[in-house]
Amino acid sequence: MLDVKLFHMKTFLPLPYEEALAPRLKRAHEKLQNASGAGGEFTGWVHLPRDYDRAEFSRIQDAAAKIQRTSKALVVIGIGGSYLGARGVIECLCSPNYNLKRKETPNVYFIGNGLSSDALQEVLDLVADVDFSVNVISKSGTTTEPAVAFRFFREALERRYGKDGAKDRIYATTDKARGALKSLADAEGWETFVVPDDVGGRYSVLTAVGLLPIAVTGVDIEALMRGAAAMMDICGDASFSCPAWRYAAIRYALYRSGRSIELLACYDPAFRFMAEWWKQLFGESEGKDEKGLFPASVDFTADLHSMGQYIQQGRRLMFETVVRLGASSHQLAVPIDKADGDGLNFLAGQSMDFIRDRAMDGTLLAHTEGGVPNIIVETGGKSAEDLGQLIYFFEYACGLSGYLLDVNPFDQPGVEAYKKNMFALLGKPGYEAQKAELEAKLTQ
Repeated sequence: MLDVKLFHMKTFLPLPYEEALAPRLKRAHEKLQNASGAGGEFTGWVHLPRDYDRAEFSRIQDAAAKIQRTSKALVVIGIGGSYLGARGVIECLCSPNYNLKRKETPNVYFIGNGLSSDALQEVLDLVADVDFSVNVISKSGTTTEPAVAFRFFREALERRYGKDGAKDRIYATTDKARGALKSLADAEGWETFVVPDDVGGRYSVLTAVGLLPIAVTGVDIEALMRGAAAMMDICGDASFSCPAWRYAAIRYALYRSGRSIELLACYDPAFRFMAEWWKQLFGESEGKDEKGLFPASVDFTADLHSMGQYIQQGRRLMFETVVRLGASSHQLAVPIDKADGDGLNFLAGQSMDFIRDRAMDGTLLAHTEGGVPNIIVETGGKSAEDLGQLIYFFEYACGLSGYLLDVNPFDQPGVEAYKKNMFALLGKPGYEAQKAELEAKLTQ
């Protein structure tokens, strides 16, 4: 079972800090449980592992099986919360090299998460000679990056299979009743799945948004939901026995003591996109009213050879949260070399996990002694159930953290500023006045 441990934290904070924070955490907990806080209309994820739509879940499994039968590739079109969680789970459980592996399940390509012509063309080329399907994910259907990408891949499908053939290869995950994508899907006869009204994008990985692409790879999504449900039950306990309480409390205490950056670290390269999902989750939820920790991430041990110097001796702005995923699926022992030219025979016969864990322990000691506090988030392993627990744990801790900061953890008003400028500069109707004003500023 997932646990949160503090590493030599007395060096950085007077303990216990729990007593001072318990009343505020209890209020934050009640806001999440009762949907009574700011943004409460977007807390459908809190009880989702218990209350999710079983009929739709079954349709997701059926659609995934159909895609596995009919396609060699699935193109997932979405941005932000519409792809980060799914990609994180797939890479963590199946490998960052999933598409390169020999397997029975389709390759999965993620696109529509940027505005690169080269990236679009590359994925179009990758599916040019194979049967493929498309899962387009957008609440509204009008978000620029995925909407533009979908035009290209819809055209490619219709050119290859004809309009009727393409209809059976397009799956739209969108609003249940309204919006441009929902209207188009209904008119064209595409199968649709629901982005729930009460679940925001960055909290949506355990809905159809994440579950359909994940299921296509063969990951056991029932186990994923079981893990999330187990953590939901644990988080229902309004006390410091809940790991999300402990994590939210120590993050807030460190923030109040002057730390401004949280560095998420993991010693498994497969965790990279889970960290990207985590960055959006906490960055969009907390970063308001000039408040919040800046979420960053590192891949250890690789980044110890690039970022390690700054972490050890740079400005004391940060603390680390280290995710320990447990034993590797494959146990490799270091071979012996009779010549011992590299001087590493002292490691012969030791497992790579043993070496990794000693590197982790040594780094924890060095960084804390160098003035960087460390939190350890330890899972029971790296199964679908373990990852379901971890996802829900981070979501719940994030909701608590937002309320501790007195911000709405479920809106993102700041992202609209760049969108308005972009629309104006692109010449979108209705933005004519802003276009002239912005163009003038660009020439100053």
